[in-house]
Amino acid sequence: MEKPTYKDLLDAGVHFGHLKKKWNPKMAPYIFMERKGIHIIDLNRTLECMDRAAAAARSMARSGKKIMFVATKKQARDIVTEAARSVGMPYVVDRWLGGMMTNFSTIRRSVKKMNNIDKMLQDGSLSSITKKERLTLTRERNKLERVLGGIANLNRLPAAIFIVDVHHEHIAVAEAHKLGLRTFGMVDTNSDPNQVDFPIPANDDASKSIAIITKYIVAAIQEGLNERKKNKAEKEAAKG
Repeated sequence: MEKPTYKDLLDAGVHFGHLKKKWNPKMAPYIFMERKGIHIIDLNRTLECMDRAAAAARSMARSGKKIMFVATKKQARDIVTEAARSVGMPYVVDRWLGGMMTNFSTIRRSVKKMNNIDKMLQDGSLSSITKKERLTLTRERNKLERVLGGIANLNRLPAAIFIVDVHHEHIAVAEAHKLGLRTFGMVDTNSDPNQVDFPIPANDDASKSIAIITKYIVAAIQEGLNERKKNKAEKEAAKG
């Protein structure tokens, strides 16, 4: 796993924070300076925090735990979808439904409904319905897929969530706290870093910044998954 350099983060604009008037004073330890009314994030602190977050994410993946990715901001959706899929992790990128984790059984019923519609549309059991009825079902299925597709294979609550913009995703953060889940998050200068267990001070508005942080965490998860696979193979070989 190759760690981004200070220059890589600089080139991706990770250091650009928000206007000074929008800042959260709890971010003071992660701010390097102010330039033209904009706070500049200390990238040395970002690199330190990335290390801590990556080590924890790798350990969780090695233990077989799931980390849910949450990023409903437009500029983050495609990046996070691709990243989460690459390591088989659940994700939410359309909108966070209140109770998505605290009322997980209801969400599971909605996922089951989506899967049932899928099955009926494919196996021909709806051949007798009208075109209009089929269209209505298809639209409902697509709506459910958009919101719940990323967690369709999640049968139990994840062990942790990784959030792009903890300020924007405050409902997801609150639910994670309520359930005692571990939290990873990109925190910009307008956020409270104490809201997450593993804060990563970074620009959470620019796609390049979101991509470089997310890809590093995903690379750590992949390492953990590889180690888990290797350990399993070694145990099987020892038995044989």
